[in-house]
Amino acid sequence: MAHNEQKTDLSGVHYAPPQQNPPPYNNQTQPGLYPAVPSVTPAPPQQFVTVVPAQQMGPEPTNTSCPSCSAAIVTRVDHVPVTKTHLFALLLCLIGCCPCACIPYCTDSCKDANHYCPNCNAYIGSYNR
Repeated sequence: MAHNEQKTDLSGVHYAPPQQNPPPYNNQTQPGLYPAVPSVTPAPPQQFVTVVPAQQMGPEPTNTSCPSCSAAIVTRVDHVPVTKTHLFALLLCLIGCCPCACIPYCTDSCKDANHYCPNCNAYIGSYNR
């Protein structure tokens, strides 16, 4: 059931639009019409890494085994200043003891203790005050 609609232009002449067939639909693309799609390469297989959480240590050297070199060791301890150390020094300055502000930096009790393996220098754990 084709329906031809008649339209009128400004001259008053009736005309029927020419009947147009839609373009043929085929599954072949015309060359040059679309850009080439790059081929997709499969992703390499995922590698899983096992993370060993750092051990909780005390402020003194500890007997343990190193997860890196698997040796039975006594840890090497490095004491490092942290925010708490700086706040103690600031507090001493604010209360008028500026000459004593270096005391928190000289005592290990105001610092965190980081434990390392003496053989391979791997990080073992820390003690946070």
